[in-house]
Amino acid sequence: MGSIVVVHGVRNWKRQVSPSVAAQSLADSWQLQLTAGYENAGLRHVEVPQITAAYYGHLINDTEAQGIDESAESLSAAEQSAVLAWLGATSLPTEPAESQSWGGLPLRQTIDLVARRRGIAAKTVSRIAVAFIPEVYRYLASPTRRAAAQQAVADSIEASGTSVLVAHSLGSIVAYETLHARPDLPIRVLITLGSPLGLPEAVFDILNPAPVGGYGARPPKIAHWTNIADSGDLVALPRRLGDRFPVDVHEEAHMAAVDFHTLSTYLSCGLTAAAIAPHCT
Repeated sequence: MGSIVVVHGVRNWKRQVSPSVAAQSLADSWQLQLTAGYENAGLRHVEVPQITAAYYGHLINDTEAQGIDESAESLSAAEQSAVLAWLGATSLPTEPAESQSWGGLPLRQTIDLVARRRGIAAKTVSRIAVAFIPEVYRYLASPTRRAAAQQAVADSIEASGTSVLVAHSLGSIVAYETLHARPDLPIRVLITLGSPLGLPEAVFDILNPAPVGGYGARPPKIAHWTNIADSGDLVALPRRLGDRFPVDVHEEAHMAAVDFHTLSTYLSCGLTAAAIAPHCT
């Protein structure tokens, strides 16, 4: 049976269990979702690869993280700045009057403007900001957490021996930096799902290694890189990573009206199964 390592994104911290139990719990649920993806891709007779979960949620969170307050105004000043950078990439104004005031709008008004442009509730935009930005910020702002998360991913890869890495959301940032820091790892195929790697200011401009000339470097040992984005995913920005990274294949489709950024949505999609299957036979 083939095998893959899957790197999770935000909101996967399991507070009261050991890292090994948390990783196995995630892998078990992902296995079911990927099996559904294989069925959706018409690959019912193809063996689904065994998943190893690269779990790092406990390394970038603490006892005060993931609270119940879903208001973007509850975030720190630095996190709110990251939210504004994300909102700017999410829905840049096109009308002159809006363009003139975009940079000076308070956070709540900016959220309302983006929500109107995207045709979704402002509460939904705020909830996504609170779920996504704090963990991304904690990872990128702390060298200690950054190194620990990368080590967890490297350990999972070494334990599995696989050459295929699937990384979702924040996990694509951790995976990208890990593969650059550890070119000795056996990964040759990278599949990114709902990736914010190209997000200006909040992510792209502070990656390690730093982009050169507005372009991110390909991890040195990667022979094939596929990026998949839900066309409505507010986190996968810009969706076409090929504009900023040497991606070989970009796939984009409408997958879900509500759960457009969840890993379960991506794993259950036939596009993901079709990207994985040729490398796990």
